[in-house]
Amino acid sequence: MDAGCRFVYYTTADTATKILKNRQIWLRNTAVMNDYSEVQYGFQCLNNAYKAGPGKNFNTALNTCFQGLGDEVRDLFNGWLPIIFEDTYVTCVSQHLSEENHHGRLSMWRAYGCGTGIALVINGAVMFGNTQVLQVFSSPVLYKTPETVAEQLNQIANNISNDAGFLRSLGREHVKSAVFNMFLFGILCTKHPGFYEEREWRAIASPRIYKTPHCTSAIEVIHGTPQRVLKLDLKNHTEQGLVGLAIPELIDRIIVGPCQFPKIIRSAFIELLQEAGVPDADKKIVVSDIPLRQT
Repeated sequence: MDAGCRFVYYTTADTATKILKNRQIWLRNTAVMNDYSEVQYGFQCLNNAYKAGPGKNFNTALNTCFQGLGDEVRDLFNGWLPIIFEDTYVTCVSQHLSEENHHGRLSMWRAYGCGTGIALVINGAVMFGNTQVLQVFSSPVLYKTPETVAEQLNQIANNISNDAGFLRSLGREHVKSAVFNMFLFGILCTKHPGFYEEREWRAIASPRIYKTPHCTSAIEVIHGTPQRVLKLDLKNHTEQGLVGLAIPELIDRIIVGPCQFPKIIRSAFIELLQEAGVPDADKKIVVSDIPLRQT
């Protein structure tokens, strides 16, 4: 996958309208995501592997590079773990396939359409940028079993042992930071294989670990639940090397999902795109032809 790929954000027409009007995307706490096992599943996979043979091999390899580094990384990660569980925010998109251009994905309409579904198809370049100005990090989700995670940890241990000399040249703090991030994003981006068809990517913010200077925080009510969200403005930061986040560059197309009034919704979103400065807005919106009856 490269920067030329596209992603899609399935949501309701109401939420999509707010995104375009406010030029803003919200990141929500992982505790309120649709899959109740978010983060916990990834943590259990890693924790089980870490407490077994692969974890012992991993710590041995780290200590070969720098004496005592294994315990140091463990204590650092455990110290941050409550914050990771309580104060991590994400927004989720799905890899968009070319064959879904005109109708979208049936399973996603069923999960997120709510009778007036909208799919915002976005250009992928912004997900692959090298700048860290936002301190919001993008990552694909891995759909792994606990056994596979254990195998991967064991392989990483072997790789560390094989490249110990190179890792020593990077310095203790650099290696410690890299391992911490591996654990962090490992638990945040590992899901049960049963969710594979979602082909999910995540934009992740942990503001108490990595401060997010371009996000604002507020209490909002979503589906009746008051909660803190992070709000990321959809605008470019050209001087810092971030382009492609502003709506005219970000939005590739919009798919109106199966609903009762598709023509009315399409007309409304043409206006919303025009107001956001998107050229040829009428050419960017299609209506899904999936014959799904919404209740």
